[in-house]
Amino acid sequence: MVQNKTYSMILSKSFTQISALAFGTALLFSCEQKATVSEEAPAEPIDETYAVQSEKLLFNVDTLYTEFENPWGMTWLSDGTMLVTEKRGEILVFKDDQFTGGKIQGLPEVSTKGQGGLLDIQAHPNYGENGWIYISYAKPITEEESTTAIMRFRLDGYNAVDQEELTQSQPAMKGGNHYGSRIVFDNDGYLFYSSGDRFNPAMNAQELTNSHGKIHRIHDDGRIPEDNPFVDSPGAIPTIWSYGSRNPQGLYFDKENNRLWESEHGPMGGDELNLIEKGKNYGWPVISYGKNYDGTTLTEITEKEGMEQPVTYYVPSIATAGITMVTSDKYPAWKGDILIGALAKMHINRVDMDGDKALSQEIMLQDIGRVRQVKESPDGYLYAVTEGTGLMVKIIPIR
Repeated sequence: MVQNKTYSMILSKSFTQISALAFGTALLFSCEQKATVSEEAPAEPIDETYAVQSEKLLFNVDTLYTEFENPWGMTWLSDGTMLVTEKRGEILVFKDDQFTGGKIQGLPEVSTKGQGGLLDIQAHPNYGENGWIYISYAKPITEEESTTAIMRFRLDGYNAVDQEELTQSQPAMKGGNHYGSRIVFDNDGYLFYSSGDRFNPAMNAQELTNSHGKIHRIHDDGRIPEDNPFVDSPGAIPTIWSYGSRNPQGLYFDKENNRLWESEHGPMGGDELNLIEKGKNYGWPVISYGKNYDGTTLTEITEKEGMEQPVTYYVPSIATAGITMVTSDKYPAWKGDILIGALAKMHINRVDMDGDKALSQEIMLQDIGRVRQVKESPDGYLYAVTEGTGLMVKIIPIR
């Protein structure tokens, strides 16, 4: 049992639920029997014993898995299979919310130094027709240098075949920090991916002659779109869509409104949620709401002409990771809101949205673990994976 002033946590070996009713109450993990509901049979009554009361929704938390080390990304295939990446270089296979025991074989070598490793994963929007799966990872280039790379492959059973590297961030650099890196597709089939600034104290993110600290846009086969904003700029990396980002570990495309959302880590303070638009400069490190890690001033300004302001920001940092927007009718009170995984502050942060405006925030499931990713499944349920506690959880709405 792990316990602090206001919460207690009990981990069971089977089905687990979480309750975090308010500050001063307990965070409980309790063994329960999972009900099976068929379309033919009437739904069984929902057990509210360990229900979580958020500001707008009452829900249960179903713990599906408890043995992750550093989970990073997740995606679903057309047959309902779920794939989850482990930073150490593995992809675990789940079916019907259960770990099958299977792992994808034949994956590329990854650099696991620092924040490096096997990072995001995303199935092609037309996976049922073409079978492509995309991953981002820290690719070792030399013994000391590595970079963010994007590749795709198909599956033959549990084997990764037809592997194709599509792009890699230039140049490769020393160190093991700030790789990014998320992958999303838009309505037109373009692939967007994020690349961190590699923790470089110089102006990586502001310079168009390198790939770092940017959001990039390519075709699904790696070709460069002719209408990318800097494709005709001398010396510029032609895949760049936007620049001036620090370490963007959250990326989400809102298909209904054609909006690209990004979350990025600030230094000490200054984490951001941004609406990403073509060719725009998001300011890092010229403007920031954060400070250096030693408490000294990073920059004197938080605004500058020609540089975009975040939709919302966090001081102190929560360590923003993966994000999703709630689109499912299963969560009507949250529909249109953005959920952000918080690593350092160990919760899910719900941003109450009005279109592209952030109204307020809610902290949910405090101390559940370092939430690396939160994502909505094709059947409309919300899932999250955590480091530290090693969990995969599913949020079950009650009312």
